[in-house]
Amino acid sequence: MMVGAAHALRPQPARLVVENLRIVVAGTSTDVVDEVSFTVRAGEVLGLVGESGSGKTTVALALLGYHRRGLAVGGGRVMLDGSDLLAMSAEELQGVRGAMVSYVPQDPGSALNPALPVGLQLGEILGAHQDPGVSRDADRVTEVLAEAQLDATREFLRRYPHQLSGGQQQRVAIAMAFACRPRLIVLDEPTTGLDVTTQRHVLETIRSLCRSYGVAAVYVSHDLAVIGQLAQQVAVMYAGRVVELGPTETIFGAPAHPYTRALLRAVPSPERSEVLEGIEGQAPRPGRRPTGCFFAPRCPDVLPICRESPPPFVPLLAGAHLVRCVRAEEPVTRSVIARTVPASDPPTSLSSGTLEVRDLSARYGPAPVLYEIDLRVGPEQCVAIVGESGSGKTTLARCVVGLHDNWTGNVDFCGEPLACGARRRTKGSLQRIQYVFQNPYTSLNPRKTVGQIIDQPLEHFSHFSPIERERRVVAELEDVSLSSDFLGRYPDQLSGGERQRVALARALVVEPELLVCDEVTSALDVSVQAIIVELLRRLQRERNLAMLFITHNLALVRSIAQTVVVLSAGKVVEQGPVEEVLERPRETYTIRLLEDIPKLAETRTNGGRWR
Repeated sequence: MMVGAAHALRPQPARLVVENLRIVVAGTSTDVVDEVSFTVRAGEVLGLVGESGSGKTTVALALLGYHRRGLAVGGGRVMLDGSDLLAMSAEELQGVRGAMVSYVPQDPGSALNPALPVGLQLGEILGAHQDPGVSRDADRVTEVLAEAQLDATREFLRRYPHQLSGGQQQRVAIAMAFACRPRLIVLDEPTTGLDVTTQRHVLETIRSLCRSYGVAAVYVSHDLAVIGQLAQQVAVMYAGRVVELGPTETIFGAPAHPYTRALLRAVPSPERSEVLEGIEGQAPRPGRRPTGCFFAPRCPDVLPICRESPPPFVPLLAGAHLVRCVRAEEPVTRSVIARTVPASDPPTSLSSGTLEVRDLSARYGPAPVLYEIDLRVGPEQCVAIVGESGSGKTTLARCVVGLHDNWTGNVDFCGEPLACGARRRTKGSLQRIQYVFQNPYTSLNPRKTVGQIIDQPLEHFSHFSPIERERRVVAELEDVSLSSDFLGRYPDQLSGGERQRVALARALVVEPELLVCDEVTSALDVSVQAIIVELLRRLQRERNLAMLFITHNLALVRSIAQTVVVLSAGKVVEQGPVEEVLERPRETYTIRLLEDIPKLAETRTNGGRWR
C-alpha cells in the first residue's frame, strides 16, 4: 500500500546513524576507512560517491555488519533503529540480513543463483525470514515483482537469470532486497553497465519503494549524475574519509571541497562538447597516507598548513553542510564558460583508415540481431554507436573486428573487403583494426606482466628484435601516460584506470588505423573516465586514427565523437553529426534516450562549472 502524501510530508525519524566508523587492516592500526559519520532518515537516500579505492564499498559492507577478509572493525557504531549492527553476533546478524538490512550488488548476474528460477529464489527469500506479518504465498511473490515493475506471469517466474535482460536481472535483485520490508537497503553501483532507459526504470523503482515503505537507503556510485537525480544527501569520500557531506543541491550546486569540485568538472555534459578534466595522480593507499590533508598532493589550492595536520570538519549552512578543508569558508571563483572541444581539422587522407559498412545483417544462430546496417568511419573521425542494451551495438563491433562471423553484407576497410571471421582475414587487416574491451579487470591476462601483455601483439604482428620491441613497449607506455616502472607489474597491482591504459597501449602498439572501443569507460569512475577520453582524443589526433566508440553514456558522446549512430532492436533509427542528432533529434526513440540521461545541470549554478 502506498504511503499517503500527508504522511510523506511529516518529518521522518533517523533510521540509520553511523558514528566514527573505523575499519582497519586486521592485526594492525592501519586504517582503510576512519572517522566516517552520517545519518539517514526513513524514506531518504544518501549517495556515497568518490573515486575507486576511496572506501565507498568498505563502508557499504560495514552497514551490513560485514567486512572483507583481512580487514577488521577498529571502532565506531552502525545504529539501525537503535541497534548497533557492529556489536551483534554472527547468529544475530544472520537474522538481521535480508529482514532488516538488504543489499543490492553491482552485478545481478553473479548475485542470482543461475540454477534456480527467479520465482523460486523470491520464495526462498520470503521463507527464510519467519516474520508472521509477511506472507510467503504466490500472491506475495506477485506483489513484490509488481513493485519492481515486473510482470509476475507464470512464464516469467519459471525463467532462469540468464534468460533475463540486465535490467530485468537488476529489478529481480531489487525485488528480493525489498521483499521482507527491510529498514535499510545498501545499493552498490546497481546501474553500472545499464543503458540510460533501463537505468531510469531501476532508479524510479528504488525511489518509489524507499518512499513507500520508509526505507533508509545508501546508494554507492561513481556516477555523480545518477546521485544528483536520486539522493537527498551526498557524502563525498576520499582516501577513506568523508571530505564533504550535505544536501544534494548544495554539494552539486555549491561544492566547497576542491576534490568535490574536481569530480564535478570530470562529469561529461549532454548539452555541450567539453574538454573533460580528470584528476591527475592517485589517492594515497592505506599505510601511505600523508600527515596532513590526504588530498594535498593533488590539490590546486593547497596551503602549507594543509600538509601539517589533518583538517577538521568546517560546518556551513548552520551545520547542514560539513567540509573537511581549511579553506572551506573562502569564496570560490565560479566559471560558467566551459572549455569546449576545438573543431577537428579535415583529415589529410580520404582513403587511409576508412571503414565502410554497407547492408550488414547479423544473426546469432537462427535469430537475427542486426538488420541492413550502413555506416562510415573516416580517418581521424570518431563515430559513436549508442542505444539500449540488446540493440546490437557490441554485435556490430564484433562483426567489424572479426569476432562474430555469422553476418552478410559488406565491410570494407582501406578499400579492401573484410572476410566474415578473424581466421579468414589477412595478418595485415587484423593488425590495422584493434579492439579495446569493456572490462579492464578481465581483458588482461593476470599471469603476465604489463610488459609481456603489450609485447604480445608486437611479437605476433612484427619482425622486430626483442630489444626493438621493448623500446616500442616503453614508448607506448609513455604515450598512454604510464612510465617504464609499470613493465614488471601484474594487472592486480594496477588501478582500473591504469589497467585500461595498458589495454589501450596493447591495442595501439601495432600502430592500427582503426580502434574499436566497446564501453571502455563504463567500469571507471568519472575522473579516470575523463583522463581516458582525453587520452583517446589526443592519440586519435596524433595518429590520424579512425575510431568506433560503443557506449550507452550519451553525455560522453558530445565530448569524443563527431558522428553518432543510434541503434534500436538491431536497426539504425537515426544517424548524423553529434550536434544535430543530440540537439534536434527526429526519432521518438532518440528523444526518449536523451530524456532518460541523468543530468547535473539542475544542481549547478547557471549550469556552469566550478573552478
